[in-house]
Amino acid sequence: MSATEVARNFSAVLDSVSAGETVVITRGGERVATVSPTPRANGAALAAILSRWHDDPALDDDWAARVADAHRALNAGAELDRDPWQG
Repeated sequence: MSATEVARNFSAVLDSVSAGETVVITRGGERVATVSPTPRANGAALAAILSRWHDDPALDDDWAARVADAHRALNAGAELDRDPWQG
């Protein structure tokens, strides 16, 4: 899709990307950029992983301490998927 087409149809481009499509943007017939969906990581998924690891006896003490620290940070209200523009 040319840069001009993207500019004229930006809302539709965002709709396509939101639906999972990656859009390649060209200028003068050459690729200059891609717009692709953001990975859908979230705090709940990370908290679940850390919870599973938290009491794993196979972890060494240093790794277990790091997992515990990360788990505490998440439980303290860390927001991994927050939109910074939404205040």
